[in-house]
Amino acid sequence: MYPEIYVLRHGETLWNSEGRMQGGLNSALTSLGKEHAARQAGILSAVDLSGFAVLCSPQGRAFETAAIALARQVNNIHTDVRLREIEVGEWQGRVRSELAEPGELKDTPDGALELYERAPGGEGFAALEVRCQEFMTNLQGPSVLVTHGITSRMIRATVLGLGIAGLGEMPGGQGVVYHLKDGVQKRLS
Repeated sequence: MYPEIYVLRHGETLWNSEGRMQGGLNSALTSLGKEHAARQAGILSAVDLSGFAVLCSPQGRAFETAAIALARQVNNIHTDVRLREIEVGEWQGRVRSELAEPGELKDTPDGALELYERAPGGEGFAALEVRCQEFMTNLQGPSVLVTHGITSRMIRATVLGLGIAGLGEMPGGQGVVYHLKDGVQKRLS
């Protein structure tokens, strides 16, 4: 059994709005992205986070989101490289619509998931799953995690025991918070 967690995806970035694959590259939050983070702050203002660690991807878009969403409520935000977004290799910066035929792949709030698996030189789901399992296994107690779309899905699928097969079942989106406790996921909005 894993500790209780709250999971946030970073707010919308310029590249999200353009439909670009980000991976290890960074793009600034848009005005809407800052609103997403402020919405998360509002959601979490009703939660007592005493005793919760706050762990964040070191990528700028996630750290900026964490600062907006959590800085008024917590004393420290720590980074952990295992919370970074899935690497997309040669497809970093590419527009998703250039990478597949229209209608070929099922779209989600986080883009077509198959693109992340197909990316030449990318990390792939198996390696991401290992990274997320290791992270969750090493988690010492209740935590707030600020991460990215695909990494958020994999962490939540791991906690729920669904693994890679459960990625498509995980809801996505920005400006929301997912609460996972005792094997149950709730979307807070």
